[in-house]
Amino acid sequence: MVSVLTIPLIAIFVIVAILLLFRPNSGLFLRWRNVRRKAKQILLEDALKHLFHKENANGEPSIQSVSKALQLSEDKALLLVSIILDEDLAVWEGNKLRLTASGRLAALKTLRAHRLWERYLADKTGFSEDEWHARADRAEHILSASDADALSAQLSHPTYDPHGDPIPSASGEMAKLHAIPLTTADIHQSFEIVHLEDEPPAIYAQLVAAELYPGMKLEISERTQQQVRFWTNGDEHHLPTHVAGNIYVLPFPDKRTARDIPKLRLADLKPGQRGKVVALSPACRGLERRRMMDLGILPGTVIRAEFVSAGGDPVAYRIREALIALRQEQARLITIQPLEEKNDS
Repeated sequence: MVSVLTIPLIAIFVIVAILLLFRPNSGLFLRWRNVRRKAKQILLEDALKHLFHKENANGEPSIQSVSKALQLSEDKALLLVSIILDEDLAVWEGNKLRLTASGRLAALKTLRAHRLWERYLADKTGFSEDEWHARADRAEHILSASDADALSAQLSHPTYDPHGDPIPSASGEMAKLHAIPLTTADIHQSFEIVHLEDEPPAIYAQLVAAELYPGMKLEISERTQQQVRFWTNGDEHHLPTHVAGNIYVLPFPDKRTARDIPKLRLADLKPGQRGKVVALSPACRGLERRRMMDLGILPGTVIRAEFVSAGGDPVAYRIREALIALRQEQARLITIQPLEEKNDS
């Protein structure tokens, strides 16, 4: 039997529970509804971005392609596409989905936030290249249009992200890339890398490991169905065709070939040898680039390799009378001109 004292306690408990669930602005029900709404908005933005990429690549945007790209069941993809159609963000043209003007603008807003955030990560932070895309995928759904404008101003209004992709303007204008895949470029001609495709991540990781980046000059020496062989920065690279296809290039009008352009890196110096800094690699970005410059590693600086650590890495270098240890991966980012050894006798 319920006692008289128990009834008020139950009533108080029920009231507290109702307040926790439905309290204005901070109730659990409101939070749950906001989370669901945000999840729906993220799916919608990802779908519009997918349709935009498909259109630009002359692909066939469809319910099936949305399902595959967003890893949704076809039923959920159908529901998502229905919302896009109802909101007049896309229309059917035969069996293909086509973005409307408002749908394209919404897709470009998300793309602008994504590429600006990648530029920020590359220029202003110490995050590695293989982290940029995933972090930008999350940030693109959080940044408002005014946030993106402020970020663009902070970065001096960049027009390309660190992979070479054009960054849309606030009004939706974007430069067109006329580059071609490395797998279709002519043999024995000079080219410049203008874009590295960062999807899928596993292939992009191989390009990063090969120390490739936009701005590099190269020359293809051999192309087969299995691989592409090319020279860049004085080194020869061998990449499987499916990896090389993620490198986009433009002809580079230089009479010298990529194998003729000399390049010696600081990591190539042996103890006792000296070199003058020519440049820091564009792959040296953000906090690491600022640290190098703070250490005095600037064009014209003379550096001497002093000794190698017991494990072979790092190496001690003398820079402006200071002894500084650099890892091999850092020393490879510094282009030098070798100097004759001083005669100390």
